[in-house]
Amino acid sequence: MAEIDIPRGNGSVVNGLGETSGVKGLTKCVTVAVIGAGQRGQIYAEYALQRPDAMKVVAVAEPRPHRRKVTSRAHSITPEMQFPDWKEMLAKGRIADAVTVCVLDDLHAEVVSECAKLGYHILCEKPMATKVEHCVQTVKDVQAQPGTIFGVGHVLRYSPYNRAVKAVIDSGALGEIINIQHIEPVGNQHFAHSYVRGNWGREAETTFALMSKSCHDIDILSYYLSGLTPVKVHSFGSIGHFKRSKKPKDAGGATRCLECPYEAQCVWSAKKIYVEPLSQTEDRERWARHVVDADVLDIENVTEALKTSPYGRCVYEAGNDVVDHQVVNIEYEGGVTASMTMSAFTEAVCDRGTRIQGTKGELVGDMVNFTVFDFLTRTKTVHNPPNEGGGHGGGDLGLSRAFVQAVAEGDQAVLGVTPEEVLNSHLLVFAAEKARREERVVRFEEFKKGAMTGEDVF
Repeated sequence: MAEIDIPRGNGSVVNGLGETSGVKGLTKCVTVAVIGAGQRGQIYAEYALQRPDAMKVVAVAEPRPHRRKVTSRAHSITPEMQFPDWKEMLAKGRIADAVTVCVLDDLHAEVVSECAKLGYHILCEKPMATKVEHCVQTVKDVQAQPGTIFGVGHVLRYSPYNRAVKAVIDSGALGEIINIQHIEPVGNQHFAHSYVRGNWGREAETTFALMSKSCHDIDILSYYLSGLTPVKVHSFGSIGHFKRSKKPKDAGGATRCLECPYEAQCVWSAKKIYVEPLSQTEDRERWARHVVDADVLDIENVTEALKTSPYGRCVYEAGNDVVDHQVVNIEYEGGVTASMTMSAFTEAVCDRGTRIQGTKGELVGDMVNFTVFDFLTRTKTVHNPPNEGGGHGGGDLGLSRAFVQAVAEGDQAVLGVTPEEVLNSHLLVFAAEKARREERVVRFEEFKKGAMTGEDVF
């Protein structure tokens, strides 16, 4: 298979080996402090293990002892650079070139603001904030420190797959883009784990599902259509299943799976998601690791944890209030339309599907490969972008690499996005949720004006 060159934001390319060409070489090894060593924090830090000449993790701030230990062990972080609290770490002053901010969503804005004041370059997990006014202020705080490199976890932009899709769009092979259909299949177990039982199930404690789960899906639409401004947006969605009214009668008054008489028939059973996979294959331990913070997992300690852990609750009694399916429709300038569907009820776990329809052809993809059908020749070309491994089709690795390169070169353009564009992407998500709640079409520029002037827009 021929190697595909994938354009970067500054006109250079990244090849299938993850090596850069057409740009200056790294001038330094970028030192990074990890704030929040959960799954996302560890994923962004992994680039340092692949490219120790480019990135070195020198500090970690994480309240959970096991997560702190795992990160420290992986990166040989000295004891004096391990902190149980991010404020304690920042009290030491600037101890690295950059930080990755991967704490819970509602803390992002505060942590980014304090890091910016100390002169850190910042990679913040998505979303950058959970309120409109905090998003606006976050960008202001970053811009108040000239030269600060600021990246956000819109990782889809950085996968070889999406870079290749964008290259086809920009080549003109599809003609003028008319419509895009995009689906985010969350996965039934993933949704039950994260958005019903887990940290993102209640808006008051985090944010709404479209922001917490799919803000990078809205962002990828704007990435495909770069240069076009959103004009109008509307949205529909609700809690279709995860509520008491849908609880099977045979479950009775049970509030936990391990005490439920219906458990064996329930597809959402915590026992099926967390316990039973442990007796099968090692690669199915994924969800259980969130229940027990330990080096070794076994059926006994996971089962015991489910007796008191939120992850052992009945999904119909969990008290979640975020939608489990949602459709967003956007009209961009020039009449270009795009839709994004998020659904919990899928086998696929975040293996997104996309159709991009233009005046000269159509592109159909599944995050692994895509086909381009030419209307004139009636021929179909299959594209197989390189698969670098990791999450989001290689986007996690791609973002880490781009951020480190941007810091090393002192060039925001390497990330291919400005803080203002990141803000616009978030504001479009807020506008879509406003449209859903108020059951109306929202005009984006009016919404943005209200956001920037501090009016009550959400």
